[in-house]
Amino acid sequence: MVLPEDDFILLSLINTKLRDEYSSFAELCEEEGVSQQEIINRLEGLGYRYAPEYAAFKRI
Repeated sequence: MVLPEDDFILLSLINTKLRDEYSSFAELCEEEGVSQQEIINRLEGLGYRYAPEYAAFKRI
């Protein structure tokens, strides 16, 4: 998967994939071949953090 340049679109894409296709963030990153740390860094810059209990990135 090629990550979108816009961080808000990235947030939407990741949360949609987590809701519809994957049971965890680690699984999504492994299957899609993307860097967990890059996504975490970009979304934390927007004020979002991964919440495993919801399997989604939520506002801090």
